[in-house]
Amino acid sequence: MKELIAAAIVFLPYGFASAETFQIDPAHSSVSFRVRHLVSKVTGRFNKFEGNFDYEKGKPGAWKTSANIDPASINTDVPKRDDHLRSPDFFDVAKCPEMAFKSTKVDGVKGDKAKLHGDLTLHCVTKPVVLDLELAGTVNSPMGLRAGATATGKVNRKDFGIVWNKTLDSGGLMLGDDVEITIEVEGGAKKG
Repeated sequence: MKELIAAAIVFLPYGFASAETFQIDPAHSSVSFRVRHLVSKVTGRFNKFEGNFDYEKGKPGAWKTSANIDPASINTDVPKRDDHLRSPDFFDVAKCPEMAFKSTKVDGVKGDKAKLHGDLTLHCVTKPVVLDLELAGTVNSPMGLRAGATATGKVNRKDFGIVWNKTLDSGGLMLGDDVEITIEVEGGAKKG
């Protein structure tokens, strides 16, 4: 019996090891988007965001993430356009001051790639989305244990109630409906 208890004490930590929790480092991460405007694409980003993710190599069942983004921090490098994007025509930041993503599962794992499922809250509407996830793994650095990943995907802005557009004299619309999302994340292991 003593041998059984001793074996349980030795192997228990390995059987129940949990994923490491990482805090997103905004200085080494980005949340950006692209959307069609006339005949090209406009790129923008959000400058303020925060969140965490759990990661343990080889255990996608333990992977999860949640993040909050400040839509008022939108930046397309054109102040007049950014003001319009904050208005009720688009993000309506006075009425809907939060954007959020919370993962629900990870599947389709092939090497360092997977599908990240989650709920995206945008413009006061929450909808399920699926993002393509590419893991960068972990590394010990002078800043401690770090992990990183890239998530990309596409959402239709009309699904979130963002419907503003302008019909062109020549026909067609000024803006596309599909918004390409790219999230580059680096995080540091949380202490304690």
